[in-house]
Amino acid sequence: MNTTAVLHLASQALLLVAELAAPMVITALVIGFAVSLVQSITQIQEITLSFVPKAIGVCVALMICGNWMISETVTFTQHLFQQIPSLLAG
Repeated sequence: MNTTAVLHLASQALLLVAELAAPMVITALVIGFAVSLVQSITQIQEITLSFVPKAIGVCVALMICGNWMISETVTFTQHLFQQIPSLLAG
């Protein structure tokens, strides 16, 4: 197993992690921005007010994207297991 193969696998894994985290992170970002905007308009500066909508939004995003996330992870893992003989051969 050479350095190029290790770097390629690591870059694929990091790309997969970024793709899988994106729906939840973007959802939390959008909800957080909207709540912050409402808080600044109404001048209500309660720090716990943004937590509940973010948690609910992330849970909804996870329910919507969960099937896709699992299928992407399974596909990556199967591809990785199929590559084991070629990686060990060098």
